[in-house]
Amino acid sequence: MKPFRLVSHAVRAKEIAGVLARHGFADLLDQFDLPIGLRQRLVSNPSSERTQWERVRLALEDLGPAFVKSGQLMSMRPDALPAPLILELRKLQDDVRPVPYAEIRPVLAAELPGDPAQIFSEFDENPVASASLAQVYYARLRSDGRPVAVKVQRPNIARTVQIDLEFAGWFIGQLHQRISTLQPYDLPAVFAEVKQGMRRELDFEYEARNQQYFNTLNPYSNLVYAPAVVTDLSGPRVIVMERVDGKPVGRDSTPPELARILAGAGARSIVHQILIAGFFHADPHAGNVLVTSDGRLCFLDWGLAGHLTRRLRYALADFWMAAVEQDAESVVQIAMRLAPTDTQLDQRVMEKEVTLALREELNFAIGRQQLGRAMLKLLFIFGRNGIPLSRDYSLMAKAVLAIEEIGRALDPQFDLRAHAAPVLRDLYRERSSPRTLARHARDFLRSSFTTLQDLPEELHRLVRRLEHDNLTLNLQHRGLEELDEGMRTAASRIALGTIVGSLIIGSSMIVNSRMPPLVHGYSLLGISGYLLSATLGLYVIWDIIRHGRHR
Repeated sequence: MKPFRLVSHAVRAKEIAGVLARHGFADLLDQFDLPIGLRQRLVSNPSSERTQWERVRLALEDLGPAFVKSGQLMSMRPDALPAPLILELRKLQDDVRPVPYAEIRPVLAAELPGDPAQIFSEFDENPVASASLAQVYYARLRSDGRPVAVKVQRPNIARTVQIDLEFAGWFIGQLHQRISTLQPYDLPAVFAEVKQGMRRELDFEYEARNQQYFNTLNPYSNLVYAPAVVTDLSGPRVIVMERVDGKPVGRDSTPPELARILAGAGARSIVHQILIAGFFHADPHAGNVLVTSDGRLCFLDWGLAGHLTRRLRYALADFWMAAVEQDAESVVQIAMRLAPTDTQLDQRVMEKEVTLALREELNFAIGRQQLGRAMLKLLFIFGRNGIPLSRDYSLMAKAVLAIEEIGRALDPQFDLRAHAAPVLRDLYRERSSPRTLARHARDFLRSSFTTLQDLPEELHRLVRRLEHDNLTLNLQHRGLEELDEGMRTAASRIALGTIVGSLIIGSSMIVNSRMPPLVHGYSLLGISGYLLSATLGLYVIWDIIRHGRHR
């Protein structure tokens, strides 16, 4: 951030700098180019005995909603951030003090197509949920008497988020430049994704479309669903949706048999979303999943969703199968196929790291079944070895980890493998179905036919160039540089030796002929030739000794 931006937001800059100093980052701030007056106002309390990653989490919680949400989004990049930091960022809680309804009502009135009193026959001004970006209220539609939930964006939150993102981007840039241990991680690139995700979450129309899309693709609607959206009353800052009568997972008293059924349904739904639909809820933690009064699971808060292409879905299925079978070699080979073409890595080192990660998190012999944790560790190993996979893979790993936690909360005997197996079979049928094979054959023939169509024209162009004698072949020999330099050095020494020999012979002839002028009976010109040849000969000897025989 440029200095004048710090000055224009001086009040917020003072708050942020004070929080950072209070959590033990004052020494770090002293390294930055802060205005003198701002640095002098920093709180100088001594840092606690917590780790630096714990202090980062606590600082984010004190800095406010935008920083909390940014930390939560960054926790989804285990392939690009240190593992201890990821563990702390996952602890961030998105639960803040609610804003009074008097401040919320102008937003509601501006977004609805009419006066709220004319649209709702009932509206409870006490929010049932309060998060960093929005608050949720219960109401009843006047038109048909339906009970609804109204999600309203906090007033001026977009501007607050924009200001905080500027500060956070500046601070992360400084960390990346000045702290050597963080330089291997591309923090600015990760934060650029976070900013994009934050701006998308501020658009409630995006969230509403996600809910509608999920309900359209959902094959388990009798057990799993998302609230239906009242589209004509929803907009960029307000979502009106059906009211869900239920409790978060872990806070309900679901009968064991129903809980087991719901755990399996939730797992099958997430696996289907990821592997078949390629569109999935990226944050299905316990607070976003309700057990409804009619015995179903309801997925809330669709502001963050992941998207996987067909190629990524197929590779992910292979990842899962290889990981469950403890096949580290196959896992590494799949990752290498997805890596950039210029990536250089040590395959044996990666196989060793992957083997250790799989044994720690997927050791079925001792009952250790943590596929989500295993995928997070694998993504971190790949990123550390120069294979940055799609961000949606990180979202997928977090979604799997969350659904495993929900499954075990509902059913202590929960096993994700049993519920993923039918979906994996469906995926393999999709990959090997006649329709899929026909599509691949059609694509191959189309591309081959296009290439064959262009071939005559390319051959004709080549023949025309041969006819006009303007065809040029550029040949470049590699690895001959040292030989070329050695040959030049040898040629120079041979030429110099020839000159020295010629000088000696010529000087001898001149001395024998006693060509004047004479000095003590010897020709001065001959003596000069001897001296010059001796000088050149000594230079050749010195050059050979200085550079070695190979030169």
